[in-house]
Amino acid sequence: MVLADKAYSSRSIRDHLRRRGIRAVIPQPADQATHRKRRGSRGGRPPAYDRDAYKRRNTVEQCINKLKQWRGLATRYDKTSTIYLAGLHIAAIFIWSAR
Repeated sequence: MVLADKAYSSRSIRDHLRRRGIRAVIPQPADQATHRKRRGSRGGRPPAYDRDAYKRRNTVEQCINKLKQWRGLATRYDKTSTIYLAGLHIAAIFIWSAR
């Protein structure tokens, strides 16, 4: 499942996710909804939207923001992916142990 904000609500992104079998929980912007309604029966039905799943998106964003407070992760100074992943694990351990 992909949780995204209204900026990623384009038809091409939704089609790409649908082809890959990934569920998208993206709210529809008001201008897209009015355009679809203006087209009438040719506008199709509105995309599926799970309000409860979208509320959990905030939890993920808060976790990412906590991880980015560690300068090594925010700036991506590490050259190799293994060192970056090790830094990610260390930051996660620090966050977990502070609880």
